[in-house]
Amino acid sequence: MAPYSLRRIAALAWPALIVLAAEPLYVLVDTAVVGHLGSVPLAAVAIGGTVMSVAAWLGTVMAYGTTGRSARRFGAGDRAAAVAEGVQASWLAFGVGLALAVVAQVSAGPLARALGGGDSEVAGAAADWLRIAALGAPGLLLAAAGNGWMRGVQDTRRPLFYVLGANVLSAVLCPILVYPAGLGLTGSAVANVVAQTLAGVLFARALVAERVPLRPRPAVIGQQLVLGRDLLIRGSAFQACFLSATAVAARFGTAVVAAHQITVQLWFFCALALDAVAIAAQSLVGAALGAGHDREARDLGKRIALIGGVCGAGFAVVIGAGAGVVPGWFSNDPAVHDQAMVAWPWFVALLPLAGVVYALDGVLIGAGDARYLRNVTILAALGGFLPVVWLAYALDAGLGGIWAGLSLFIVLRLVTLLARMRSGAWAVVGAVR
Repeated sequence: MAPYSLRRIAALAWPALIVLAAEPLYVLVDTAVVGHLGSVPLAAVAIGGTVMSVAAWLGTVMAYGTTGRSARRFGAGDRAAAVAEGVQASWLAFGVGLALAVVAQVSAGPLARALGGGDSEVAGAAADWLRIAALGAPGLLLAAAGNGWMRGVQDTRRPLFYVLGANVLSAVLCPILVYPAGLGLTGSAVANVVAQTLAGVLFARALVAERVPLRPRPAVIGQQLVLGRDLLIRGSAFQACFLSATAVAARFGTAVVAAHQITVQLWFFCALALDAVAIAAQSLVGAALGAGHDREARDLGKRIALIGGVCGAGFAVVIGAGAGVVPGWFSNDPAVHDQAMVAWPWFVALLPLAGVVYALDGVLIGAGDARYLRNVTILAALGGFLPVVWLAYALDAGLGGIWAGLSLFIVLRLVTLLARMRSGAWAVVGAVR
């Protein structure tokens, strides 16, 4: 079977999709359980969860960087070296996670007050939740590093069972601890810690079972930090864009910001699903280049881009067909529905382009071309999204102006990614880039 066959891509993408969806689905369960405690606990979880999302974001960056490095070594025929990348990533993950857990004990109060809008009751509850939930950060980041190296060696089945098992346990444990056990909001935080710690332990045990040296190697960790830095800067550009979009939407009124929240969260959901294709690309492209097969890597890049575009078009059809129904799932306000319809044509039209963009992101991450991705993302943010979004505010262009900014962001990234693919400069062969 060709290493870039559609069946092989699907075999890697489907388990990755389930793993990607597991955490957001658990968050929905947790939100529903806590929501029945009242508005204060629900607001507290919203604030604490926002802070913890930073740890999840760091984990995603770490997983993506590790996948490419492990995949190259795996493609070169050195599985032990591929797993060794996972060992060093796990040391880094554990260290960062431990630091986050310690910092949270000190900073939970000030952070909760800053995000709580002056409500001392909500801020106090959020700080208490966050201090406990942060204890799961080492496990959360260990699991992310584990996902990274396992994807690199093209093992997506074990991560599926580890992540699903931990999240199912937590989904069962959360309502028990919150209600019959009488822990209330604390029970939610404890359930989070149990799930994240269990997942981290399972991935750490898988490393030990590989029987590779487990001592930390600062030189390799330093190389991983450089790659992670570029991906982190790239991610920061995304964060700045979407935070600005939300801030501008809020200035147009309640209906606009509510409609923006609906459409942008649906956008994030579609992006999450399309990322499964990108993860398959990271693994397969890295392996092809590690094996010295640059031609196969280029062919794979083209196929992955096509698959991403087709998947994006499929989402566009579904989202387009749901225009008259989907906004009603989130709000009964006709004004919100009207504003959502302003964004909907932009949303639908962008999805096929976004499918190609996210797929090519995966190709270049697998190739270790993170510096180029960092630079073009900053260019698209500073030269496209942010100026148009704030110009939309100045011109009172409403939600249409905000989505015009997102459109320019996607188009600029698409053009620069296609140019990079055409140049072939990304397809550097060898076990290490």
